[in-house]
Amino acid sequence: MNIAGIPHRTIEVVPGTHSVRIIDQTVLPHQLVWQTLRTLNDAAEAICTMRVRGAPLIGATAAYGLALGLLEDASDAALKAGYDTLFATRPTAVNLRWALDRVRAVVAPLPLNQRADRAWAEAAAICDEDARTNHAIGQHGFELLRQLHAAKADTSAPLHVMTHCNAGWLAAVDWGMSLSPVYLAHDAGIPVHVWVSETRPRGQGASLTAWELREHGVPHTLIADNASGHLMQRGMVDLCIVGADRVTAQGDVANKIGTYMKALAARAHQVPFFFAMPVSTIDWTILDGIRDIPIEQRSAREVTHIPGIAADGTRQEVLITREGTAARNDGFDVTPASFVTSLITEHGVFQADATDLARLKAML
Repeated sequence: MNIAGIPHRTIEVVPGTHSVRIIDQTVLPHQLVWQTLRTLNDAAEAICTMRVRGAPLIGATAAYGLALGLLEDASDAALKAGYDTLFATRPTAVNLRWALDRVRAVVAPLPLNQRADRAWAEAAAICDEDARTNHAIGQHGFELLRQLHAAKADTSAPLHVMTHCNAGWLAAVDWGMSLSPVYLAHDAGIPVHVWVSETRPRGQGASLTAWELREHGVPHTLIADNASGHLMQRGMVDLCIVGADRVTAQGDVANKIGTYMKALAARAHQVPFFFAMPVSTIDWTILDGIRDIPIEQRSAREVTHIPGIAADGTRQEVLITREGTAARNDGFDVTPASFVTSLITEHGVFQADATDLARLKAML
């Protein structure tokens, strides 16, 4: 996708080096800063601090992180230690484990002097595949958006899409999941408008989704999270489409906190609610999402403080509660399969139930 008209990926190899650079998403939308990752610990820090975030990009960064670690020490002990360090960075997104398992599986049988190069090649392959995967998700989702727009009483009116958090290209290597269909619809001339929920407490909607939509020229409006049901109630939302961090074999979906509340409102007002994600996000080992998906507990400071840019241009953090106020900060929630209209994957659109997901698994 484009930044100021120039195509970029969210993670790119620095030419002529064994290092990669990422967009530091913690300083968007006010600054565009590229940070170079040279070591495994650099990659782990980027994931922990959410300089990179979004399930596919977390996986891609972890894959490069393991490769960077093997450049320093390719021993079995170092491979295990590197895997464990990166695996511990974020507990909810299954793509992290998937990417680490994939790199470890291809390098473990090799002689030590071949491991680093093979890991580097595998990380590059994961990135290339992610870009193709998300474009395919976009094509399948585009068809759904095209049909919904064609069904509108006034096809000159825009198709109003509601998102939550950021599952655009900033959450992936390229294209993104939930926004990929939106970009394709916009590029195809379908009038589309996006309601961007702010996504407290991290604010990924306000800081990331709105930023990348503007870069691509897609009409959008930022809203407070609590306005979502209000807009659906008044018929101002044609569909919701969000990403996913983990999907169970029966179709329960973990996504950024606040997704479940939007799904409840969508069900009440007959608004289609789609999840767009790569098949690698499905955790075939678990069935009950509410019981079995681990929910990341993040710092209470993210709830009690808000970062921003002051009038003098400096980045500051402001306390919005009384000092010492207790706060809980669940990073994700789980939307039960019964509230999901469809799952949009690179292999097509599937129902969120065990039968259809079994059909999907048989295709892999």
